[in-house]
Amino acid sequence: MSESAAVELRLQPGRHKRARAGHPWIFSNEIDMTAAAKALPPGTIAAFREAGGAPLGAGFFNPHSLIAGRLMTRDAAPVDRALIERRVNAALALRTRLFEAPFYRLIHSEADGLPGLIVDRYGDVAVVEINAAGMERMTEDILAALDAAIAPKAVLLKNDGPARAQEGLPSEVAWRGEAPTGPIEIVENGVRFLADLAGGQKTGWFYDHRANRALTARFAKAGARGGRVLDLFSYLGGFGIQAAAAGASHVVMVDRSQPALDLAARAAALNGVAERCSFTRAYAFDVMESYAVGGERFDVVIADPPAFVKSRKDLAAGARGYRKMVRLAAPLVAPGGILFAASCSHHVDAAMFADEVRHGLADARRDGRILFAGGAGPDHPVHPFLPESAYLKFQLLQLD
Repeated sequence: MSESAAVELRLQPGRHKRARAGHPWIFSNEIDMTAAAKALPPGTIAAFREAGGAPLGAGFFNPHSLIAGRLMTRDAAPVDRALIERRVNAALALRTRLFEAPFYRLIHSEADGLPGLIVDRYGDVAVVEINAAGMERMTEDILAALDAAIAPKAVLLKNDGPARAQEGLPSEVAWRGEAPTGPIEIVENGVRFLADLAGGQKTGWFYDHRANRALTARFAKAGARGGRVLDLFSYLGGFGIQAAAAGASHVVMVDRSQPALDLAARAAALNGVAERCSFTRAYAFDVMESYAVGGERFDVVIADPPAFVKSRKDLAAGARGYRKMVRLAAPLVAPGGILFAASCSHHVDAAMFADEVRHGLADARRDGRILFAGGAGPDHPVHPFLPESAYLKFQLLQLD
């Protein structure tokens, strides 16, 4: 549904400074919530103004959400299908410059000027995740823009994330077009993988670690021989199979999901490395404790867990989870070996994560050096006024 801003909303006196400075969100306590404003349907397109009437821009409004306003334009441009198309085309142009093959995150929400919208591209299939009421109302415009830009054979609306509940949106997963009959094949860094887009985690695959997987795989060979690699929280084997393809002598992949491990095993066979891979269905923390008792050592240990911190109230306890993870993983690293540790909890910033890694190393009585530290790849850009959207953090360390 294309729509321009026929509704005007004013902020409370003095509450416009963040939005004026460039922040794309306007919180509910910054808006003059009149009875008329509260009665507006979630996702209404509105023009936002300072208390004195100076324009701030236009975007979505949801009176029932903490993030009540999501700015899409800073000028008089209407919020309509044409705007969606321009933003999709701009995002596509950037990804085309970055990647040769059509496997990447095409739209990354606010950083691509489309708040509340995620689109991952898997060749001629796209997965769309909508997390804002305003974007939900423009679903058909989004699909039309994708059709014009990349002409997918099928689109999966993977609208089942927890953020939708905060916007008052229902959970739903539905295919449009020719739905695939099985898992989708993905090519990343020259290695083939299989992903269940509808039944897997999030949008099916995690493109954010593309460069980090390639980096870590460089350490899979210990000198002239192949190294032993432990891939914890392995999911579809993104790190582990790339390490095997790079020359690791043996890779142990550990995950709690048997369907994910089954797809990882099939991918290992696709890449001709099955004989050097093993798969263990278990809780990663239990495996680490067991391996430590048994004196197991690996040349590379990868710990890339799901988010330990789901909300701010869980921050202290969840952050300690990363300390425990490093404390248990570090003893499994052979002297001179590599530890890759990551966090995708957006509530845990880079400084806090680094602090927990240090504490974990101290608890394990291991020393070493940070070789690389960073986050997600360039198809997951960060809005300059939303530093909290830099959700992914990692450190790659060599331990003595």
